[in-house]
Amino acid sequence: MASTLSILVVDENRARAAIIEDGLREAGHAHVAVVTEMTGLVREIERLKPDVIVVDIENPGRDSLEQFFEVSRSVQRPIAMFVDRSDSASIQAAVEAGVSAYVVDGLKKERVKPILDMAISRFNTFSRLTRELAEARSELADRKVIDRAKGILMSHRGLKEEEAYALLRQTAMNEKRKMVEIARSVVTAASLFAKPAGGREDP
Repeated sequence: MASTLSILVVDENRARAAIIEDGLREAGHAHVAVVTEMTGLVREIERLKPDVIVVDIENPGRDSLEQFFEVSRSVQRPIAMFVDRSDSASIQAAVEAGVSAYVVDGLKKERVKPILDMAISRFNTFSRLTRELAEARSELADRKVIDRAKGILMSHRGLKEEEAYALLRQTAMNEKRKMVEIARSVVTAASLFAKPAGGREDP
């Protein structure tokens, strides 16, 4: 049964690209495209919209590796990268750039599929963790804004903490807005009416 996964193979060496393509097709991947020109690679990726990218670099220099690492940062897709040789600095750079699988001296047709599967799994895990971290940071920032708004209401309206929270929540419900949006409005309004430095009102 053919996979619906769309795969882009990137390799300047057509013969080596054919090895990867054959391995993928034998593994049941029917949607395989090959790119052998590095110029305009990001634009080509945006045009083809692959689900995953397989990159093979025969003789990786620092400039060519950095080019692909920049691609990895910008396209936000699983990338499996095969290189003939590498060093610890390049491996670390690949990890930081978000390359999902970095394989040294490992281009064999029978290994393409398991490595591809691993790249997709790692990318999905990394994406999930990144999304969860962003959501946690956003929730923490929202809580800080709501706490500030509660403090302002407690100070200016003489409310208890639970009363200030209830007021924010009720206002949000009445206006059909998120509570953090109401809280931001309260904080912004308070900053507009705050006295300037030195405690003097502007003339």
